[in-house]
Amino acid sequence: MMSLVQEGEDFLYGICEAIDGEKDPQCLMLTFCIVEVVAQVFPDDLLASFASDLFEILGCYFPIHFTHSTGEDFDVKRDDLSSALMRAFSSTPLFEAFAIPLLLEKLSSSLPSAKVDSLKYLSSCTLTYGADRIAKHAGAIWSSIKDAIYFSLEPSLSFGLESLDGLGFEDNAILREALTLLQTVIKQNTDLFLSQIIADEDINFIFRSISNFKSYNNIPMQSKQKLHAVGCILSVSVKASLASCNRVMESFFPSLVDALGLSVRNSSQDCFPNDDYVLAERLNHAALYLCIELIAACRDEISGSEPFMTQSALAHEKWCCLIQSFSASLTKAFTFTLATSTNEDAYDADVYFGVKGLLILGTFPGGSLIISKSTFENILLTLTSIITADFEKTLLWKLALKALVYIGLSIDRCHASEKELSYMGIVIEKIVLLASFNDLSMPLPLKLEAISEIGASGSNYLLKIVQGLEEAICANLSEVYVHGNSKSAEVVVQLLECYSNKVFARIHETGSFEEVLLRFALNIWGLLENCAAFSVQTHEKGLLDATMKAMKLAVASCSVETQSIIVERAYSVLSSSTSFPKEPMAAIPIQLKGLQLTQEIDVGSSRDEWIYSLFASVVIALHPQTHIPNVRLVLHLFMTSILKGNVPAAQALGSMVNKFGLNANGTDVSSTCTLEEVMDIIFNTSLCSFNDNGPSRIHGGMNNGSEMCLNSICRGVVNSRSLQIHAITGLAWIGKGLLMRGHEKVKDITMILIECLLSNDKKGSLPAEQESSEDISEQGVHPSVMKCASNAFQILMSDSENCLCRKFHATVRPLYKQRFYSTIMPILQSLIVKSESSFSRSMLYRACAYIMSDTPLVVLLNDAKKVIPILMEGLSVLCSDTLDKDILYSLLLVISGILTEKNGQEAVLECAHIIINHLIGLITYPHMMLVRETAIQCLVAMSRLPQARIYPMRVQVLQAISMALDDPKRAVRQEAVRCRQAWAPVASRSLHF
Repeated sequence: MMSLVQEGEDFLYGICEAIDGEKDPQCLMLTFCIVEVVAQVFPDDLLASFASDLFEILGCYFPIHFTHSTGEDFDVKRDDLSSALMRAFSSTPLFEAFAIPLLLEKLSSSLPSAKVDSLKYLSSCTLTYGADRIAKHAGAIWSSIKDAIYFSLEPSLSFGLESLDGLGFEDNAILREALTLLQTVIKQNTDLFLSQIIADEDINFIFRSISNFKSYNNIPMQSKQKLHAVGCILSVSVKASLASCNRVMESFFPSLVDALGLSVRNSSQDCFPNDDYVLAERLNHAALYLCIELIAACRDEISGSEPFMTQSALAHEKWCCLIQSFSASLTKAFTFTLATSTNEDAYDADVYFGVKGLLILGTFPGGSLIISKSTFENILLTLTSIITADFEKTLLWKLALKALVYIGLSIDRCHASEKELSYMGIVIEKIVLLASFNDLSMPLPLKLEAISEIGASGSNYLLKIVQGLEEAICANLSEVYVHGNSKSAEVVVQLLECYSNKVFARIHETGSFEEVLLRFALNIWGLLENCAAFSVQTHEKGLLDATMKAMKLAVASCSVETQSIIVERAYSVLSSSTSFPKEPMAAIPIQLKGLQLTQEIDVGSSRDEWIYSLFASVVIALHPQTHIPNVRLVLHLFMTSILKGNVPAAQALGSMVNKFGLNANGTDVSSTCTLEEVMDIIFNTSLCSFNDNGPSRIHGGMNNGSEMCLNSICRGVVNSRSLQIHAITGLAWIGKGLLMRGHEKVKDITMILIECLLSNDKKGSLPAEQESSEDISEQGVHPSVMKCASNAFQILMSDSENCLCRKFHATVRPLYKQRFYSTIMPILQSLIVKSESSFSRSMLYRACAYIMSDTPLVVLLNDAKKVIPILMEGLSVLCSDTLDKDILYSLLLVISGILTEKNGQEAVLECAHIIINHLIGLITYPHMMLVRETAIQCLVAMSRLPQARIYPMRVQVLQAISMALDDPKRAVRQEAVRCRQAWAPVASRSLHF
C-alpha cells in the first residue's frame, strides 16, 4: 500500500513538473485535460497535499491570453483552451480555497474578457464545490455579483419594441454571466443568498427612495443605474425557484403596490381581488418598473413549472395569491398610466411601462387562476382600442400592436381555449373590421400593418384575418369592375400587396390553408365572370399587376388537385371572353397601306385583357403535373396575345414549354398534345395574314396575302416595330423556359436574336434618330428593335421573381447558365470582331454584358483573360445611356468579384492600366450612386496589385479620387477616403525591381 501511495505521489510530482510553464496551445489543452482526469481519478486524501501546487500552476494561465499573431493558424482556439481550463478548475472541490479567491480577484480586472471568464468559471465551480464550501465565500460572491451587474448596466432603460418582451441585455456578456452566477448560487443555497439580498443596504436604499422617483425623466442617472440593477437582481432571484419566488415577492411586492397607491389586501391568508383603491395623479415610475420586473419574473417562473404543478398546488403559492389579489388593480393602474401620457415624446416611460405591464399580465399562463377572465378581457380591450383610436401616437400604437401579437402567440402556444375565445372575440373581430374600410379616419397603411401583424399571432387567428382581408379585396374589386371607382382601386392595390407580401408568407408557413387559397382564386374569377359592364381603365396596370401577383402566389401553393379546379374555372371564364379564338389556327388579319399598319391587332375589351393576363398568371404558377384544358387553343391564345404586347402571356408560354410533358414519372401528362407538337405550334403556326392594298415591299420577299409565324415576325418581315418588339420579347421568354430545362431548341431562338443584332452590319452604323418610314430593305432593323433583341439576353439569363422560378415549380436544370455562357459567348465574341457597324457592335457588347452579369463568377474566373476586355468595352458602351445604369452596375460587380479573387488578380495584371482608366471615368458617373461607389471600391482593390503594374497610374488615380471627396453622397465620400489612403502609399514608395 505504501508503495502505491509513493507511486501516486511521484506521478503527481511528475505532472506538476511537466505542465509547469507550458506555452504551446496544443500541449496546454492536453495539460488541462490531464489535470481534470487526475482530479477525478486520484483519491482526495492523496490529492489534497498536491492541490495547492497543482492549482498554483493552473492559476497562472487564468485568464487565457493568446499572444500569437493573427496570421498564425492554430487548431486550438482561445475558447477551447478557456473551456478546458474551466473544467480543470472545477474538477475537484479541493481547489475551492484557491480558485474562488483568484476568480473574485480577477473580477476587478479592467479586461472585459477576464470579467466574463471569472463569472463563467465561478458558475461552473459553484456546482462542483458544493453549498457548504461556497457558503464560506457567500458575502464576497454576492458583493462581486452586485458590482458586476451595476457597472455593466446601461444607465438608462430601453423603451424600444425589441425590449418589450425580452431581457434587453442579450449582447451584454458580463451582465449575462453575472445574472447566471446569481441564479446558480441562489438555487444552491437559497436561504443564505436571499437573506443577503433582502438585507442588502443598497437595495433597501432604493426601496426607501422610491417615493422620490415620481417621473422617470427626473431620476438622476446614477439612481437609474442602481434601479435597473435592483430590477435585474430581483427578477433573477424570483426565477431561481418557487421558494425563492415566494420569499422575494413577500419581501418586496407589498411595498411596491403601496408606492403605486394600490390598497393593501384585507387578509394576509386569503387570495381575493380588491379593486378599492385610489390612484395618484401620476404613478411612481420606480415602483412601476420594479413591479413589472417582479410580475414578469413570476410569469416566466410559472411558465416553466406550471406543467408540473396541479392547479390547486399553484393556487396556494404565496406569490400567486399576491398577484391574484392585485391583478385587477394593476391592470387599471397600467391603463391609467397610458391615459396620462398625453405627449409620447415627453413620456416614453409612461407608454412603455403601461403597455409592458398589460402585456405581462395578459401573458400569464394558467387560465383564469391568476388573471381573471374579466381582467384579461379588459387588457385586450385597452390594447385594441389603442390600435383603432390612438394611431396618431406612434410609439404607443406600435407597442400596443406588438403586445397584442405577443399575447396571441402566448395563447396559441399554451392552447388556452378560454383565452382564445376572448382574443378572437375582442381583438380579431375588431382587426378584421379594419379591412372593411368603412372608417376612413385611420390611415390605410396602419390598418394593413395591424392586420398583417395580428395575423402572425396564431394559425386560427390568421385564418380569420385572411378571410376578412379576402372579403375586403373582393368588395373593392367589385367596386372597381362595376363602377370604375378609382378610390377603391387604390385601396385594393394596397390590400393585394399586403396579402402577397406579408399575409401570404404566413399562410405559406402554416401549410394548411389550401381551402382559403382556393376560395380566393375562385372568388376573383367569379367576379370577372359576373361583371358584364367592366369599367376598369386600361391604364390602371398597377391593379392588374397586384392581382396577378396574388393569383400566382395563391395558385402556386395549392396541390395539383386544387390547381386543376382553379385552372378549369379560369378556362371557363376565359372561353366566355369576347375575343376568345374559337379555332386554334385562325390568323389575325392586318391591313397594310404602303408600309404602315392601318389596323392594329384587335386588343379586345379591357375585361378580356384582365382575363387573359390572369389566366396567364394561373398557368405560370401550375405544377408540371397539372392538366391544362385545350392546350392547342391556349397556346394559340398566348401566341396572339404576345403580339399585343401581353408580357404575362409570353411568360406563360415560357412556363408551359419549361414544364410541359413532365410528371412524377417523367412521362407526358397530356393525352392531347406532346411537347414536340407544342414546339411545332409555337414556331410554325401562321399568326398574321396580310392583304396589301398598296405598293408595299415586305422584307424577306413576302407577297400579297402571305402569312408569317413568330420567327418571321422577329426577323422583321413587315414594317411594324411594335409587332417585332413584342415577338422578340415573347421569343425570349419561350427561350428562357427551354434554356432552364435544357432543351436544344433554345439555340435556334438565340440565333434569331443574334440575327436581329446584326441586321445593320452590311449597311454600317444606323443613326438612332433615323425614321422608320424609310425603306426597311435598305436600312435594316430599327435601333429600338435591336435594343430589344439585346435585352432578350437579360430575360434569358436573369433570375425572375414573376415566373420561371422554383416557387412557381419551374424545371431548373443544374448549371444551365454555365452551359449557355460557354456556348454563346464565343459566338458573340467572334461577331464583335467581325462587325462593321458600330451600333451592332454596341448591341453585341450589351448582350454580352447581360450574359456575363448573370453567369456565376467561378465560370468567368476560368476565362478571365478573354472576359476582361469585353467587360471594359462594355463599360464604355453602357456609360453613355442613363437607361443602362443597372446593367452598368452589374458589370462593375463582376469586375469587383474578379479583383477580389486570386485567379482574377492574375488575369488583370496585363491590362491593369486599361481597367484603372475605365474605373476613373466612372468616378463621376452622374446617374447612379452605386456605380460611383463600386468603381472606387474596385480602385481600392487595384491598389493591392504589384506596385510595378500600378505605380505609373498613381498620380492619375489620386487626382481623380480628389473629385469624389466632394461627392453629394456620403457613402461615395467614405469610399473615396479609403481609396486615397490605399493609393497614397503607392505614390510615396519607391519602386524596387
